[in-house]
Amino acid sequence: MEEEMKEEVGDNHSQLNMEGALIARDRVGVQDFVLLDSHTSEAAFLDNLRKRYRENLIYTYIGTLLVSVNPYKELGIYSIKQMEIYQGVNFFELPPHIYAIADNAYRVMCTEYNNHFILISGESGAGKTEASKKILQYYAVTCPTTEQLQIVRDRLLLSNPVLEAFGNAKTLRNDNSSRFGKYMDIQFDFKGAPVGGHILSYLIEKSRVVHQNPGERNFHIFYQLLESGEDDLLRWLGLEPNPQKYMYLIQGRCAKVSSINDKSEWKTVRKAFSVIDFTETDIEHLFGVIASVLHLGNIQYEEDSNGHAIITNGSQIKWISKLLGVHLSILQEALTHRKIEARSEEVLSPLNLDLAFYARDAAAKAIYGRTFTWLVNKINGSLANKDLTRKTVIGLLDIYGFEVFDTNSFEQFCINYCNEKLQQLLIEMTLKAEQEEYELEGIEWEPIPYFNNKIICDLVEEKHKGIISILDEECLRPGEATDLSFLEKLEEKVGDHAHFLTRKLADQKTRKSIDWVDFRLLHYAGEVTYCVVGFLEKNNDLLYRNLKEVLCKSKNGIIKECFFPSELDNRRRPETVATQFKNSLASLIEILMSKEPSYIRCIKPNDGKESGKFDDVLIRHQVKYLGLMEHLRVRRAGFAYRRKYELFLQRYKSLCPATWPHWHGSASEGVECLIKHIGYKPEEYKLGRTKIFIRFPRTLFATEDAFEYSKHLLVTRIQARYKGCLGKREYKKQREAAIKLEACWRGALARKEAKRRMWAAETIKKFIKGFISRKNPLCPENDEFVRFVQYTYLTKLRDHVPKNVLDKNWLKPPAILEETSEMLKKICMRNLVRKYCQGITAEKKAQLQQKVIASAIFRGKKDGYLQSINQPFADTRLSERDINPKVLQLIRGEKVKYVTPVVKYDRNGFKARERQLVLTQSAAYVVEMAKIKQKIDYATLKGISISNLSDGLLAIHVPEDNKQKGDAILQCEHIFETVTKLCMLANKQNAVKVVQGSLQFHISSGKEGTIAFTTGQEPQIYKAKNGHLTVVSARIKS
Repeated sequence: MEEEMKEEVGDNHSQLNMEGALIARDRVGVQDFVLLDSHTSEAAFLDNLRKRYRENLIYTYIGTLLVSVNPYKELGIYSIKQMEIYQGVNFFELPPHIYAIADNAYRVMCTEYNNHFILISGESGAGKTEASKKILQYYAVTCPTTEQLQIVRDRLLLSNPVLEAFGNAKTLRNDNSSRFGKYMDIQFDFKGAPVGGHILSYLIEKSRVVHQNPGERNFHIFYQLLESGEDDLLRWLGLEPNPQKYMYLIQGRCAKVSSINDKSEWKTVRKAFSVIDFTETDIEHLFGVIASVLHLGNIQYEEDSNGHAIITNGSQIKWISKLLGVHLSILQEALTHRKIEARSEEVLSPLNLDLAFYARDAAAKAIYGRTFTWLVNKINGSLANKDLTRKTVIGLLDIYGFEVFDTNSFEQFCINYCNEKLQQLLIEMTLKAEQEEYELEGIEWEPIPYFNNKIICDLVEEKHKGIISILDEECLRPGEATDLSFLEKLEEKVGDHAHFLTRKLADQKTRKSIDWVDFRLLHYAGEVTYCVVGFLEKNNDLLYRNLKEVLCKSKNGIIKECFFPSELDNRRRPETVATQFKNSLASLIEILMSKEPSYIRCIKPNDGKESGKFDDVLIRHQVKYLGLMEHLRVRRAGFAYRRKYELFLQRYKSLCPATWPHWHGSASEGVECLIKHIGYKPEEYKLGRTKIFIRFPRTLFATEDAFEYSKHLLVTRIQARYKGCLGKREYKKQREAAIKLEACWRGALARKEAKRRMWAAETIKKFIKGFISRKNPLCPENDEFVRFVQYTYLTKLRDHVPKNVLDKNWLKPPAILEETSEMLKKICMRNLVRKYCQGITAEKKAQLQQKVIASAIFRGKKDGYLQSINQPFADTRLSERDINPKVLQLIRGEKVKYVTPVVKYDRNGFKARERQLVLTQSAAYVVEMAKIKQKIDYATLKGISISNLSDGLLAIHVPEDNKQKGDAILQCEHIFETVTKLCMLANKQNAVKVVQGSLQFHISSGKEGTIAFTTGQEPQIYKAKNGHLTVVSARIKS
């Protein structure tokens, strides 16, 4: 339904009506079954219903009758906004909806000042109760109201939950099945405001109080009371909060149902009691009655030695005595004895077990049934309007639909008889309405053939001859009457009726489907087989006289109003249940005949209460038993579609050039001109006084399709013209806006420029004054200038701050900032030094320490030192892998600290030999391949001599003893690094001697050699003719 509502309903009431919805008929079906081409086809009927159900379109019309399919889910189509959309709108202008039915009845009632009724029918679980609630809610929201009327409105709405609690129960087909028929009159004053109401109830299912089929429950109120009743209340009633403890509640074996919230419903019922004007005494007595029924069910009997029934446990009967206010011993006697009148005497006869249980159950049914009637009367009292002025009413009839079960009993017989009468009423009133409309429009009435079910109604209700009369006779006649004797009487008196059949009367083929205790009626909707077992007992519904006497003396206010002492004086046998029902039904038909009808037929889509599931077999069964095909046939017997001339012309005038865009004559002439242009054939239509009647749906479909096509052409032209108008309008609007905006913007720019110039002039003036007085102490005249100078200098300084400690550049400050600049310079340098110090690693620190020692030794003494400063010292020039393993074994006790390749010059011939200088923690080794050529302990090291030139020669002086061979003359590539490392390891930084010209070295005992140092073009070392070792160094450019 939501999709259709979105497509077809708008807030501004520019909705699509029934004709507009025909465009989508292939997908969503037609909104009115009358528009089906194959209106006699049940398959076409079901297909249309299925299409709409799958699109969540649960409502469809048959003329003015509404077919509703239970969606078993929330659709969001019952909001206040939806109510406002349907309020006051013509019936066919909007998609089918229950609000349309309710609003149509209300509007006709208000305008014509007549009475209406809405008949809601369908089988259990089809949504009848919900439909009646939606109608009540619609009237509660849309009707005019005052504070006083609001009370009546609340009582009307809250009467439902009370009646549902006491009259509804879970059945196999429905968790909230109404087990009684209900007719409610809503009374309206001349303004259309609801001012009162009245409820009639029919055939409450009293047998449910004492017996439920498996999977079913007793009436809701019992479970609500036990589940949610206050502890004090249950204690006062003698009840335990457990339904399993009570015999009348456990037969169905489903006291708990997930879909029923007994606690929530109990709160609603309690609230309703206060709104409907129940006193605390009324509520106390009412719950006393409900509790006494539960206690009655727990009374158990056993046989004494004489075969008479006696009560086994007295606790239950004590509670009943207390709650009903009757004497204990009298009540006990009434439940175990029966009072029989013999001539002028009354004799108490003990009951056997079967009769005692019958008496107990009869009492429970009578108490509950009459209490329900009292409850309805109490609600009527609160709804009654004391104003005697004439009222109009809308009646709501929520009554059981046609019922066909596997086993059909007395209740189904009464219900189906009721549906026969209502079907008869429906057909008669539909035909009557059709005939009246034809006469009003001046169209010749064509008699419509239909099945008149009066023959079936007579079979059931005819005086002295009908089934109800035969049943009453059998109940009243002296002697032993049984259900089978009743069946024999039926065969005897109505056996020749065409719509009646028993096993005895049936042919060989049909006999197999009818039992010996069954009879079959051919209703308007099909065959139903009834089992006569229990018919006599349920029809009699007798309460023993002495039980009635006890209840008449009850001190419980409700029981006192339900059982009158005058009943005891009346010696006539009370009317049977069937006769009471027949009379009340006749009264109801009389009430309905005096009102204008509206119909809602509710359909249950599946037995599993599943949303979206469409059970064809089940729905076909309901379509048949609701008489929908018969009703459609009657509606379609004449004309499928009728509309007022004005509405028809307004919609389709675009199809004829003569009527488009404006017709200046009468509407009827315009329609006549229109249909001639379209090409209607004479047999396809009739013209009445105010309406056009179209016989075939296909004629309307063709018209609507043509209109849809022409609408697209018209819309295209209208859109083009409208877009042109919009474009011109928008252009003018934008041009005017642009001119205005330009003027405003130019003014704003001019004002901004003038302001800027004034500010510039003032600023320049201030700065000139500030510049003139800049050397004066800070004062208002130079304050701004000085601050600007400070700001400018600091801003520039920010971009010219030294990046490292060696950068000595600093931005020259103005005179007024010299002191500040000096302070900032010191802070900056300190910060740079701090950062530099923080960034020095342990390795870097060691390097610097070595460089410091190198500086102390060589600075200003040896050429080439300055060029070596920026070259970092290596940890070692050769790794341990470059040393012969045998050498490592020889010095294995010492850790190698530094290794470098050197050239050793012999002390005698000064022959150059490649060696390795290995420095350990305690000694220096001159190594040749796998041999240690000389070991020099640091402790015995006398000194180290080098020249002041750029050569790499050094002499390591050792003591003159037998252990040493003499001083070591070595040439090393990294002279500064090697000497520094040797001094640090030997811890003899002062042992280095830088010589000029020559140096003397020890060759052997008492023998010395000389090394002469000089400069030349190319560096070289050679033995001079004088026997000295001459070292030539390249000159270094300064």
